[in-house]
Amino acid sequence: MTDLPGIVVTGGSGRMGQMLINAVQASDACALVGVLERTGHDWVGQDVGIAMGGAEIGVTVSDDAVTTFAKAQAVIDFTAPDATIGFAELAAQARAVHVIGTTGLTDGDIAKLDAAARHAVIVRAGNMSLGVNLLVQLTKKVAAALDEDFDIEIIEAHHHHKIDAPSGTALMLGEAAAQGRGVALKDVTDSGRDGVTGARVRGDIGFSAIRGGDIVGEHDVLFAAAGERIKLTHIATDRAIFARGALKAALWGQTQKPGSYSMLDVLGLNDE
Repeated sequence: MTDLPGIVVTGGSGRMGQMLINAVQASDACALVGVLERTGHDWVGQDVGIAMGGAEIGVTVSDDAVTTFAKAQAVIDFTAPDATIGFAELAAQARAVHVIGTTGLTDGDIAKLDAAARHAVIVRAGNMSLGVNLLVQLTKKVAAALDEDFDIEIIEAHHHHKIDAPSGTALMLGEAAAQGRGVALKDVTDSGRDGVTGARVRGDIGFSAIRGGDIVGEHDVLFAAAGERIKLTHIATDRAIFARGALKAALWGQTQKPGSYSMLDVLGLNDE
């Protein structure tokens, strides 16, 4: 037994799941107490260390979220929207911090997460890295300083396995730019251009998505006006940055009151 906060990782067999498992195992500030996978997955019933091709570590992969969450002080979840919504309710019942890196969530999904956050801490972010969250704040400040003579374009690139676009990080950056301008992102979004689209609408925030190879994550925020351009850039080369950020959020959440938080809160960057 240990007095360290117990962490459960959902979707343990995925690339981020395995990265998170390794991050928790390497930390001296918490302990891995559970790993979840979907019913019928080959890993269920195996020791997770062996399932990952290494030595036994004494944690068996389960498909029983209720029992697994009961052992946890925090759940780290980079899965899919439907799974995350279900996990949020169960994590709230267990009073476990729920760290969510899942992307592709709808407004309806987020409303359900907000309901769960009345009972437990939820930290949700489209990107868990320090650098990206600094970029979010810079984007907001630059957008606030420049008028609509500067067009805003957000260009993101990811590996060819990614299934949603724009990325969660691109949407974070879009929200930051919209907040800086004092507008709602949904009213100024311009994405999916194809064919004869006509001239760009003044004040719109554009999105472009690139998918290819093994790109971990690249994001540019371009402010373009006649005669000049400003570009803010973040390039991720190692997914471990996201795992480290998620683990930081799980530990930070141990001392917080129930509610919805972001990585800006975790990192002390939220100026609202």
